[in-house]
Amino acid sequence: MSTPLRLIFMGTPDFAVPTLETLLALPEARVVAVVTGPDRPAGRGRQLQASAVKQAALAHSLPVLQPTNLKDSGFQEELRSYAADLQVVVAFRMLPEAVWNMPRLGSVNIHGSLLPQYRGAAPINWALMHGDQETGVTSFFLRHEIDTGDLILQEKLAITPDDDFGSVYDKLKVLGAQLAARTVAAIAAGTAPSTPQPTAPDGLRPAPKLTKETGRLDFSRSAAELVNQIRGLSPAPAAYTALPDGRSLKVFRAEAVDAASDTQAGTWSTDGRQSLGVTTSNGWLKLLEVQLEGKKRMSVEEFLRGTKLTF
Repeated sequence: MSTPLRLIFMGTPDFAVPTLETLLALPEARVVAVVTGPDRPAGRGRQLQASAVKQAALAHSLPVLQPTNLKDSGFQEELRSYAADLQVVVAFRMLPEAVWNMPRLGSVNIHGSLLPQYRGAAPINWALMHGDQETGVTSFFLRHEIDTGDLILQEKLAITPDDDFGSVYDKLKVLGAQLAARTVAAIAAGTAPSTPQPTAPDGLRPAPKLTKETGRLDFSRSAAELVNQIRGLSPAPAAYTALPDGRSLKVFRAEAVDAASDTQAGTWSTDGRQSLGVTTSNGWLKLLEVQLEGKKRMSVEEFLRGTKLTF
């Protein structure tokens, strides 16, 4: 058997951990170091907390690099000292060319969409918010512009009506790990495809970073569109609206009700016990799981038992 490839792994959130764990077991490669984000304050005490990837790396006694500036010459010199053949990147920052072009075989990214669709920071969210019935993961070689490098492999995943961001995220982090293993094995064997992405494909949907405005529910839209928006942002950061009394309400689950209404879009209605809804452009949005500011997430039935509403 040929000498295993020397790998540098780059990632920060828990989405990247299954890929790191899978690569550690891959006979075709050896992870020699991990690059992740700096420790961040978290929790009520704002104590510094290591990233999920750092915790996994330390559990395997791997060297961990935590640069604040990827262009720093000291960091790049240390990175070069590991003499990596290949870098595998999952849910990490945008890399400068001096970093992604450093290994002799380049750098590979695992992206949570079927590229070229949904290039950008939030591909899973936007696929759900657009009501897509299919998504997947893609491995590709990093190049200058974000998510535009040559495609290597893809794996598809059906999106079910019950899926939300949380469930698709969990499925794709496992699927992404499997794809990363296949990709690295193919590169080690010299059989990896490298297919240029189309330069200006028709119907391309981007996946920009989420903002607070992304989560605001606009009841002049259709009920189905609002359901997809809620699914795409649940459980975090969560879609939100304001009750008629001004209190902020997060919405985690809802369903579209196709019922004619002569009331203005944005009109609230409740029976005070089990049902809470808002009129939309073409029917009703029936809320199922919500969270009032300062309270926990709960079913609408629980919410109505403990909250007085006056419309």
